[in-house]
Amino acid sequence: MSLTDKPLRDLLAAFASPDPTPGGGSASAVASAIGASLLMMVAGLPKTRTGSDAERTMLAGAAAALAGLQQQLTEAVDLDAAAYDQVVAAFKLPKGSEGEQTERKAAIQRAMRGATDVPLGVMRLSAMALKQAEAVAAHGHRAASSDVGVAAALIGAGFRGARLNVEINLGSLSDSAYVEAVKGELERLEKETALSGLRGAPP
Repeated sequence: MSLTDKPLRDLLAAFASPDPTPGGGSASAVASAIGASLLMMVAGLPKTRTGSDAERTMLAGAAAALAGLQQQLTEAVDLDAAAYDQVVAAFKLPKGSEGEQTERKAAIQRAMRGATDVPLGVMRLSAMALKQAEAVAAHGHRAASSDVGVAAALIGAGFRGARLNVEINLGSLSDSAYVEAVKGELERLEKETALSGLRGAPP
């Protein structure tokens, strides 16, 4: 059974277990997915800030975009766990001979890159969700402003948590071109989300 198909209590138990997965990467995806879900709720409320047709159109567009982001973030919960399982498996490969050592190192690099790509994807999705949060905050019903705030806080936490996973993995990667490209994207995404004014101050 996938993590996202588990009852909530079972999912929390999985996070609390001593098993390496699910870990922080999956938790980051969960946080951002819940945040996106809250924004969808506010965008879908019958009341908007002013009740204008233009406002409803803006919120409908945000809700549609958030639905796709929420789906991808939900999928990332299991993708992150699977990616890290590949890292664990790579480290368990035999290393008795020179050939085995070479293959093991290559497998570890492939797995580490996969374990970096998933949380990097969560960062991208979270940044896009925060962009939609701006529209929901501007046009959503005032009485639901706290829900928008909670959503932004959760997505911000998911963004920062995913970044921690990306950064720790970069130290294990030998492909310098890939590492520099990812570092550049981290800076871009950081600036992009900071400009939203919704994510809050970075740690």
